[in-house]
Amino acid sequence: MRTKLRVAAYAVCVRDDRILLARSPAPGGTYEWVLPGGGMEHGEDPLDTVVRELDEETGYRVEPTGLLGVDSARHTFPREGLRGPRDHHALRIVYEARIVGGALRNEVNGSTDLAAWHDLTALPATRIRLVDVALTLWRDRPANGRVHVPPRL
Repeated sequence: MRTKLRVAAYAVCVRDDRILLARSPAPGGTYEWVLPGGGMEHGEDPLDTVVRELDEETGYRVEPTGLLGVDSARHTFPREGLRGPRDHHALRIVYEARIVGGALRNEVNGSTDLAAWHDLTALPATRIRLVDVALTLWRDRPANGRVHVPPRL
């Protein structure tokens, strides 16, 4: 089985009891809400990754203000064409960040198509698990930077 490690950096931006999320296309023509951020480029520092990704996906310039923690997840993806199944390991570095400039806008020709603020008490049901992990890290601030968030059914 082929293996893939993807390291990415994300930011929790909360303002006025609202969190900034981005919308990403999902399988089957649906959409899901994700934490703004994304994959590191080779040689890139994670702090630079999160700043670049937030600008690309939301239009905001951010200043990371703290490291909240790390999330690690593995998934097996079924056969992809002739290549067979893939064991995918996602290592996600989660920062807290504050907005220091820019203006909210949607990404064009990227991995997301919409950026929006969402009330912390009314999060969209179509969100990925990382949103819940990141909010738990942000609220609880565990010393080891890890939390267990069971999957939503």
